[in-house]
Amino acid sequence: MSAFSSDPDLNVEGTTGNGTEVDVATNLLNGDIRLSILWTQEILLSADTAEQVADALRRAATQSRSITAAPQTPPE
Repeated sequence: MSAFSSDPDLNVEGTTGNGTEVDVATNLLNGDIRLSILWTQEILLSADTAEQVADALRRAATQSRSITAAPQTPPE
């Protein structure tokens, strides 16, 4: 099972129509944020889809801050 949780509101494909996708996910254990470009090395985005990716990154940053701000349980 992955510790990463993908942004369910992000559904972005590149403008070239080759099926390239973007994924933004937050590691629920440590708050790290993963930005993935699936199926290729690069992706060309329209202004609207670039804005959607930026919004997803902002949501991930907010989620990450809440994970890392949570009190840590001391080791036993």
